Amino acid sequence: MNPPGEPLSGAGRLFVVATPIGNLGDITLRALDVLRAVPLIAAEDTRVTHRLLARYEIPARTVSYHARNARQRTAELLAHLRSGLDVALVTDAGTPGISDPGPELVRGWLDEGGTVVPVPGASSLLAAVVASGIGPRWSFEGFLPRTGRERRDRLSRIAADERATVLFEAPGRVQATVGYLADACGGERGVAICRELTKLHEQVRRGSFAELGDALARGDIPERGEFVVVVEGGVPAVREAGAADRVSIDAARAEVARLRSEGLGHADAVRRVAAATGLPRRRLYESSERAEAPEPG
Repeated sequence: MNPPGEPLSGAGRLFVVATPIGNLGDITLRALDVLRAVPLIAAEDTRVTHRLLARYEIPARTVSYHARNARQRTAELLAHLRSGLDVALVTDAGTPGISDPGPELVRGWLDEGGTVVPVPGASSLLAAVVASGIGPRWSFEGFLPRTGRERRDRLSRIAADERATVLFEAPGRVQATVGYLADACGGERGVAICRELTKLHEQVRRGSFAELGDALARGDIPERGEFVVVVEGGVPAVREAGAADRVSIDAARAEVARLRSEGLGHADAVRRVAAATGLPRRRLYESSERAEAPEPG
């Protein structure tokens, strides 16, 4: 075993390569250079990867690496790396290891002292965060558990978190998941539903859980393609005071000011604080507007 922190002499490098999440033009020049140079590409679905390689006239030297064969394939790929040959790891879309195959191979090679080289690129996670406009502080939850206490606990943590939360969801479950989140967070909590990012039918809808839940039920947001859901964070004052209490207008105004300092618009900040505190939205808007107005003279 190699000493910790010291590169494994004579061994190959494991390149973790981000690939487009839809639009094939979103591949980076560095990723193309790596894919052309390595002797082997480990791909989640070789058919999907072959389409990308064909687009850029890269000879296909692929082997499958997915959840069902990860244990056996990890051992084979580690042996390949030990022999001194490089490997590029890719998934169907985005970055390996983000709710996709990859962590086992990366950990295995790091444990042996091997070199892991990240090659960043397109990310549905980051694309959804910037398109949602919800704020700079957020956490990533991946896919929610489908049933049971674990899901209930996760929903409770999301509802209480001051940060925004980013989730992945499959088309057949997105309406139910939005409903569970609405129950946990309240129908007035802000949310963005991002569908088919970078693809032909890209759609980003922003609003409250009540509004977007209705849009899903009506079919205005088709349940097709890949979904990323971005949930607004909770308001700390509500958790401290308790659900039955009402914070003062001064505390609510201060919370509006804090959210605005983080980049949220005035109307969005007021809507979020009003929903969390129970204060009338118009009253809070006018009060916070007066507080921000410059003094005469």
